[in-house]
Amino acid sequence: MTKIIKVKTGSKFEEQGSYSRIVAVDNWIYVSNTAGRNPQSKEIPADITEQTLQVFANIELALAAVDATLADVVFSRVFIQQPKDVASVMEIIGEKFRGINPATTVTCPPLGSTVYKVELEVTAWRGAAKAEVEEITVAL
Repeated sequence: MTKIIKVKTGSKFEEQGSYSRIVAVDNWIYVSNTAGRNPQSKEIPADITEQTLQVFANIELALAAVDATLADVVFSRVFIQQPKDVASVMEIIGEKFRGINPATTVTCPPLGSTVYKVELEVTAWRGAAKAEVEEITVAL
């Protein structure tokens, strides 16, 4: 029988929008678009680097709740408020996902507030970190 786990973080936005930070369906793990709000202080760093690092900290904490890690991520969507911040954000994305290499989409849409400089959504598969990986390079 399929098992579904829904993880909440206590965010007022999860309550208001009636959503979960994570929904895990068996080994598939879907992480909602996540901002860089510190869960303890409720503050969002103004610095793009600090905000991006907080986004990852929030996602890693949520993944740990369902026995998964960043190494299990197979897909990510990166939302960057300002195109000028793409290089800074992607440097951190590259560091965090080095060797994991998920399929990734990067876009620069308006976010829900100008205080959000970056948000990240990921899909993971519990066990991907331990799976045999074959990399294929094609010339396009």
